[in-house]
Amino acid sequence: MAILPIVTYNDPVLRKETRKVEENSDELQTLIDDMFDTMYNSRGVGLAAPQIGQDIRLFVMDTDAVTEDIEDEPDLGPMVFINPEILELKGDKIKMEEGCLSIPDVRDDVVRPETVTVKYLDRNFEQKTIELSGWPSRVVQHETDHLDGQLFIDYLSAFRKRLHRSLLKKINKGTLKVEYPVAEKVGS
Repeated sequence: MAILPIVTYNDPVLRKETRKVEENSDELQTLIDDMFDTMYNSRGVGLAAPQIGQDIRLFVMDTDAVTEDIEDEPDLGPMVFINPEILELKGDKIKMEEGCLSIPDVRDDVVRPETVTVKYLDRNFEQKTIELSGWPSRVVQHETDHLDGQLFIDYLSAFRKRLHRSLLKKINKGTLKVEYPVAEKVGS
């Protein structure tokens, strides 16, 4: 197992729509293990394949660290989502602070529906459908956005984006100090 470098803001792979995973393989299983190692090492709760430079529809998550002290939040443990498809978004629109391993040190409030229903293949390539609310719902929506070439900052107003401009410039230049491995910027 390996800790992979995380691709950061303005890398083209983060804006690319991903392709479906067609088959299970030893390589896919190793990638999943590496993604979990990378996510835990970076102290994240979710990690999508584009964030490690892979243009496939895959993400991993483990929200237990943020939900363990919240009443009514289930412990789900580590989860793998292959070819996820959001079937329904419902409930109140909830504003919560989000961050992203690909945009280190930038955090801001994002409004998302409270509940998501998602169809996906699990690690064993078995089809599942699950309805999630709270933090797990938010992480599924955030990571699925990555698979569609979107970032959480896309939901921010122009004013809110301007507030983060100096950090985004540092990330883009590769000059921001980060506590986990990140991919080298081309030309840096």
